[in-house]
Amino acid sequence: MSVKKTQHCIICQNRFSPTEGLFLRDLNTTLQQEIKHKNDFAKDSSFICLRDLQIIRLTNMQNVIDHDLEIDRRMNSELQKELSKDTYEIRNLNDTIHGKLTRGQKLSDAVARFGGSWGFIITFVIILIVWMAINIVHLFGINFDPYPFILLNLFLSCIAAIQAPIIMMSQNRQADRDRFDAENDYRTNSKSEKEISVLHEKFDQLNEVQWPHLIDIQKMQIEVLSELENEIQSLKDEQHRQNNPNHLRHQRKNL
Repeated sequence: MSVKKTQHCIICQNRFSPTEGLFLRDLNTTLQQEIKHKNDFAKDSSFICLRDLQIIRLTNMQNVIDHDLEIDRRMNSELQKELSKDTYEIRNLNDTIHGKLTRGQKLSDAVARFGGSWGFIITFVIILIVWMAINIVHLFGINFDPYPFILLNLFLSCIAAIQAPIIMMSQNRQADRDRFDAENDYRTNSKSEKEISVLHEKFDQLNEVQWPHLIDIQKMQIEVLSELENEIQSLKDEQHRQNNPNHLRHQRKNL
């Protein structure tokens, strides 16, 4: 017993049986709108064969995949461009600063380091005490700087006058190091900010666009599997009716 092909497909214009396709009203809203947009005469009661329906779905699926891949390629290209820029070169700050020191700069560092230590303070206090003790008690008959120790004051003033600019040289170089360090941090932060911005954009694209697309594709696959299952079940029922003559005779008697 042949199945009558009573339905007319709006896409390929061929005739099919009702089990070989679906009506537009049975499809999801998005697919309905797309078919109606491409076919002005399509209605909710219009029929579309399974072959054309699968072609439309596969085309939509491929378009979604191609669009997402294109966005991924663009974002990856942008990220690689940011990573490959020569706007910043990683350098060891200690090698850059300390590798170019002159003897005078090394000497100023040593003076500043010793002048700001407890060793300098203790040594200087001992020298002052010994100096004053010698000139007060006339130890060994020595009295080269009697009270109020004018020579000592001159000596201290000379030390202060020489030590101050030496320490300033060390501090100025430390200020240069701080400026270099700040510039180094700025370039590092600027490059990291651009890279993180691209990564955030890519993550947002994945979270807000691609994952919903994957869900839509899975829904589409479930719909296709359901339709295939219904079609297989219809074919089994048809085959069962053809292989069961008693059932056919019973149907004819009822008619």
